Formats: sequence, structure tokens, C-alpha cells
Amino acid sequence: MTTANAANISPANRTRGSSKQANSYAMALLALATVLVGLGTIIVSVALWRRLLSPLSSVPGPALASVTRFWHVRHVLKGDQNRALIRAHEKYEVSVSHPDGPKKILLATLHKADWYKVATFPDGRYMNPFAATDPKVKNELSKHVAPAYTLSNVLQSEEAIDNTIALLLGLLDKFAKSGEPVRLDEFVSFTTSDVVGEVVFSKPFGFLKKGADIAGAFAASEAQSAYVSAVGFFRWIHVLLLANPVMTGLGIVPWGHIIDTAMGAIKERQANPDGRFDASSHWFRMLKQNPGRMHRHEIDSAAFNAVAAGSDTVSSGIQAFLYYMMRHPNAWRRARQEMQDAGLGGRQGPISFADTQGLPYLQACLKEALRIFGPGAMGLARRAPPGGLEIGGQTFPEGTTLSVHPWVIHHSKEIWGDDAREFNPERWLSTDAARLDKNYVPFGLGYASCPGQNLARMELAKIGATIVLNYDLRQVDPKQDMRYKAFFSLIAHMPPCYVERVRKNL
Repeated sequence: MTTANAANISPANRTRGSSKQANSYAMALLALATVLVGLGTIIVSVALWRRLLSPLSSVPGPALASVTRFWHVRHVLKGDQNRALIRAHEKYEVSVSHPDGPKKILLATLHKADWYKVATFPDGRYMNPFAATDPKVKNELSKHVAPAYTLSNVLQSEEAIDNTIALLLGLLDKFAKSGEPVRLDEFVSFTTSDVVGEVVFSKPFGFLKKGADIAGAFAASEAQSAYVSAVGFFRWIHVLLLANPVMTGLGIVPWGHIIDTAMGAIKERQANPDGRFDASSHWFRMLKQNPGRMHRHEIDSAAFNAVAAGSDTVSSGIQAFLYYMMRHPNAWRRARQEMQDAGLGGRQGPISFADTQGLPYLQACLKEALRIFGPGAMGLARRAPPGGLEIGGQTFPEGTTLSVHPWVIHHSKEIWGDDAREFNPERWLSTDAARLDKNYVPFGLGYASCPGQNLARMELAKIGATIVLNYDLRQVDPKQDMRYKAFFSLIAHMPPCYVERVRKNL
């Protein structure tokens, strides 16, 4: 139609055209409203069913948590899920924190919750022991990987671990001489990361040597931890954004300095498999001995998980030990006296792991630090088996996701008494210690417990004992508390402190 002809259209025709257009808009709006009402009805119906009609509706808890995971994700992103779950337990008495929980949930061979699937590396095509939810699959995948962390194998790296600890002590000596305050949280994290490098790749990441965070690795690691902890509840988002064959095939996934270095180190170890014994050499030996039963990508996944989980967790444990010992100077002095009485006062260099095993009070202090400020910040989630699961008089139907949260268990007055929130190493030297041990889960329990706990215990004992024997620590601000973020694992930041050397010769 030309412009000239358009001018000859009658007002009636224009009115009819406008009316048809208005009707079309009205129909579109009506259709949209119908869809929104239908969607809203579905959402409200599901929420009401979960809140009022679900087999779990009688279990008390936050209203939002009963209908959606957003309640949990909100606290994950805030970094306070451990405290939020403790508050929920105190208010609602959630039965999963019953003393039978560790035995019936963790020690049983229950399937893990789907959240763990987020840990596949580099994407969902490649399963690993941590991400596997079926106990049989997990155990099969662990068969060739986990033995690298047996105590006898880890002990083969003790000399390399000692060399790394010696670098930490050298840095502490500098601060002791200068009198300047030290951010010990940073240097402990540098140490635990470099230890992982030594034990897994025979190659530290270089943080201690440089005395600084390289390429913002720890800031990136904290952001990744928050991301993974939250997105695990909505794994489709992770697959859509990052963990898909396109992204991983192009190699543009932002893993950061530590993971990039780890993958490079794995390639170096593959080219030189006959170097000193480390976890990588064990894995490549298993790969060679088990063709067709073990695959190359399993080594990359094992290295990724070692780096991702092996630094922050141990660092937070060491920091917790030093923090609570510093706030309880009598415990610090008693542990030092125990070492001197054991003939370790003149020991040069880091304390050996074997020597730390003969120090019962030191071990009690280490256990108490992990109890009151454990590295695991997220619940250890499992699915109720066929026929359901009964805990503390409450029956949970088949498929229900149940979790034992280490912080909730470790802060339960029902288990630990009225002083559950207090640092009290004496509880581990009492006649009740055997009962308490059954509810001590800093590294989990059962088939899915932490595979690297032998290395973690070694680092905790050696570094903790060596610092207590050789130094005194004093907070710059005595009122400042430990800061942390509670993602999957705890990321701790102990307050700045002054360091004083108490022995002239190391």
C-alpha cells in the first residue's frame, strides 16, 4: 500500500484495524497471564505439598528450607552455613544430629547426595571417587588412587615436607627479629599448598619461596569454593556455564594458577615417572599396571581434587590449633613442656611425625581444635536406603537426603556436655574419650571419608608441634576473633599476631 492510498482509508477501517490489534494484545496478555498463573499454581502446590503433606512435613525447620534449596544456598554464599545449621538445630532439634547419626548415615554404605556430582573434572564425562554417588562406583574408582595416601606412602615424603616447613620457620624468624606483626593465616596457607605440591608432584607451588600469593591464587580459590558449594545444588547451571565438552575442549575454563600449575606438573611427572616417590608416580604406576581398568583422566581428577581440597582444609585446622592454643596459654605451655620432657627440646628442625605420636596432650589439643573449629563446613549428605531409615524415633522414607554436619555434631551439648562450645583438651584424656571418638567426624567416616587425612594429620601434628616448641604467639588485637567463610570447606583467617622466638637455635 502506498502512502497516498493510505490517506484514503476510512475512519471506520482504521477503527476496525486498531480493534483487531488491541484484541491480539489482549489475547497475548491473557495467554501470558494463564501461563504465569499455571506456573505459580504449580510452584505453590509443590511448596504446600513439601511443607504440609510430605513424609518429612513433621520434621521442624525453617519454612523456606522445607520448600527450596535457596535457604541453604543463601547461607553458603554468606559463608555462615555452619552457624546457621547449628542455630537451626538448637531451635528445631533436627533429628539428624542425634548421636546415632554418624553410625547410621556415615558408616553405612548409603548413596551420596547428588550435590557431589558437581566435582566431576573437567566435566561430567569424567567421574572420580569424590563425585561418584554410588558406593560401588566410588570404591572401584578409589582402588587405584587412594593408596597413594596411605600412611606408609605419605611418610616417604616426610623429608620434603620438612624442607617446606623449614621455609615457614625461616619466615617466622624474620618477623620475630623485626617485631612486625605477621599474617600467619597467609603463611600457613602457603605452607599447606606447597606441601600438597611436594607430596603429589614433587614440586611445590612456590608460595613460601616467594612469600606471597602468586597471581591471586588464594583469592581465586575462595571464589571457586563459594561457586562450587552453591552451584552443586543446581548442577545444570554449572554444566551450562563451565562443565561441558565445549568449554573444557577449548580449554577456557578459569581454573586459576594452582590448578593450571597442577596440570602442568602432572604432565612433567608423566614425562619423568621415575623421579622420587610421590602420589603422581603411584598413579602412573597403577595406570601402567591396569590397562583398560584405569584411565588417564583419573589422574587429572585425582590431582585436581588433591589441590582443591588439600590446602584450605589443613590450613584452617592448623590455624584453629594455633588460635585456640594462643588463647589458652596454659595449654601452650603444657604442650611445650610435654615435648621438652620427651627430650625434644634440643631437636633441630621440624618435629618428626613419629615423635608427635608420643605426645598425648599435644594430640588432645589437636583433636579439640578440629572438634571446635573443624575444616568441614558442609553437611555430609547421603540418601536414605530402600525401606527408609530410622534415627532417633523419626523415620525418613527412601530417597530422603540426610546429612551429618560436623559442626552440628561437634557442638552438640547432648554429646559433649555443657562445655561443648569451649576449647577443653582434657575431654580427650578422660575415661569418656572412647565414647566421644564415635562422634568425632572432622574427616568424615566410612567409605567416603577424606582420603588425604593421613597427610592432613601429619601436617597438623608436625607444624603445630614445631611452632609451639619454638615460638610464642600474641594477637595484635586480643579482642579480634577468627574470621572465616564456611563454603564446602572452611576458609579461615586467624588474626594478625606477633611472633617471639623462644629458642636460639633451631
